[in-house]
Amino acid sequence: MKKVLKCVENLLKKLKGAKYINYTISSLDLTYFKISEFDSPDEVGSGYLMNKDFVRRLDTARGIAGIPFKINSGYRTAEHNTKVGGRIGSSHKKGLAVDIAYKGSRERFIIIKALMEVGIDRLGIGKTFIHADVDKVKDEDVIWLY
Repeated sequence: MKKVLKCVENLLKKLKGAKYINYTISSLDLTYFKISEFDSPDEVGSGYLMNKDFVRRLDTARGIAGIPFKINSGYRTAEHNTKVGGRIGSSHKKGLAVDIAYKGSRERFIIIKALMEVGIDRLGIGKTFIHADVDKVKDEDVIWLY
């Protein structure tokens, strides 16, 4: 498995300069997302580095919510994480976190409720986004404010 991951990482580095690539992961069979929605802006194809179980849960939560989830931030390279002021131990760099945009308290409630229903138990609430992650090396069952 490590050899396959290394091969994919090397391929992604080669494709970094590509202008357009249609990404699909048939094994994920996502209903609401394209894996490219999780790309770090500075690395085309990096959405593939997201944790597959997490992405499946997000897709299920999106179905439960019945409203679109706009991913502001998914996977982050170390460089992009630094650029946006992310934490050194950011779960985004591990493919275990997303920031989802929302408009208004109703959308915020619907998104949070759906995320919790699929077992996503680390949530940060900002004025315009919800941070969701499943990083098991961090405290579970927490909600914080930005």
